[in-house]
Formats: sequence, C-alpha cells, structure tokens
Amino acid sequence: MGATFKSLIIKKDPSDCSSIEVEFLVDSGAGYTLVPAGLLAQLGIRPHGEVELELADGTRLKRLLGGAYFEYLGEGAFSPVIFGEENEEPLLGVISLETLRLVHNPYKREIYPQRVVRM
Repeated sequence: MGATFKSLIIKKDPSDCSSIEVEFLVDSGAGYTLVPAGLLAQLGIRPHGEVELELADGTRLKRLLGGAYFEYLGEGAFSPVIFGEENEEPLLGVISLETLRLVHNPYKREIYPQRVVRM
C-alpha cells in the first residue's frame, strides 16, 4: 500500500464562481478534512467554531472549524473543514469522503463513488 493523492475543487458554496483546486492526501484514518487556512481565506470561507483533535501519536491540539463545498468529478457536497497551519498538508478525511459518497481503496490508491443500495 501507498499514499493516495486526489485533487478536489473547493468553493464557498456551489454557485460561487471562485474556486481552488487542491491536491489532498486521502486519509481514511482522519475524521476531518484539513485545508491550510490561507487557501480557505482566499475563498472567503471563515471559521464558525473550534474543535479539539487528537493525532495518531496522542498529541492534542485545537484548530478552527468551518464549512466548505467540495467537488470531485463533477459531484459536490458541503463538508466540515479544519483550518490548517500553512505548513500542514491538505488531508481528505472520512467525513468528507462519506459526504461526497466516495469510498477509498488504499490498495489501488483510488477513490470511487459508492454503490447505490436499494431498500
């Protein structure tokens, strides 16, 4: 297995003309998606709260939390987003993957649309 990287488009909302394409490390072990705060500020996305996070090594830290609109292969959805430090790599977490109805296959280093389950 190796790392999966995918580019997604970020906007403030679906009708917004301004957007940024960001390459993310897909991290199915992370809950939240993280984007450097400067990129979010360029889009006019502001934090609305704060969240405490625990890293894999047990370190706890606080980060600002907001919301953004993410698009992948023409499909989009709103998702929470952590305002990262400028030196932090963008991470695509499982909350955004699920919100976008995507599944991560770490063996093929790919993300796929979820299958529709009929009930």
